[in-house]
Amino acid sequence: MPDAPVVNPSGGSAKQVPLDGDAFGARFHESLVHQSVRAEQAARRRGTAATKTRAEVRGGGAKPWRQKGTGRARAGSSRSPLWAGGGTVFGPQPRSYTFKVNRKEQRAALRSALSLHAQRGSLAVFDAAAFTAPKTVEASDLLEDWGQPRATLVVVAAEESSAALSFRNIARVAVRTPEGVGVADVLGAASLLISEAALPRLTARAAKPSARDSEGFPDGDSAQEAA
Repeated sequence: MPDAPVVNPSGGSAKQVPLDGDAFGARFHESLVHQSVRAEQAARRRGTAATKTRAEVRGGGAKPWRQKGTGRARAGSSRSPLWAGGGTVFGPQPRSYTFKVNRKEQRAALRSALSLHAQRGSLAVFDAAAFTAPKTVEASDLLEDWGQPRATLVVVAAEESSAALSFRNIARVAVRTPEGVGVADVLGAASLLISEAALPRLTARAAKPSARDSEGFPDGDSAQEAA
């Protein structure tokens, strides 16, 4: 069973915390990770790029010159795509770039990303309750004492606002909640720091579905909705 050290603002590693073998000891699935990262990055695209066709560009209603006798090529509109100021052919239009990834595949990809940090030894656990007030200096000292390279992803529970505020202003440090952590966030970080309260929640997100969930319910939310 994999484990992770516990780091604290006072420095040093006091103990080792056992990690869930399913969530932090899985085999790396490159294809699932690649698909999940693509889906997350595609979902972040705004998809608002837009161009106007020749029918949408203002003007061009009058024929520029008569059909014959000028020696020039025939032209019916000054808003032809061939003209400067004309419309665009096959230009981008507002669209959604999102595509679906099955929940079991998302969980497997998250397990792969978390297990990678556990295998490398770039994962640690800390007690967010030690931050009774926002203290960026204490957070910075904790990272320095830990000695892992940046960029660092810090995962804290939603109620641990003091710890989140302590880490968020440090360069090359990103703060996320267990519910908001994505596969791209985990893979993009060189080190992963998880609070003791956030660890079981993140483990539950990445754990394999139970026998009841596998019978048509990928997770508990879907079972509740069906009920």
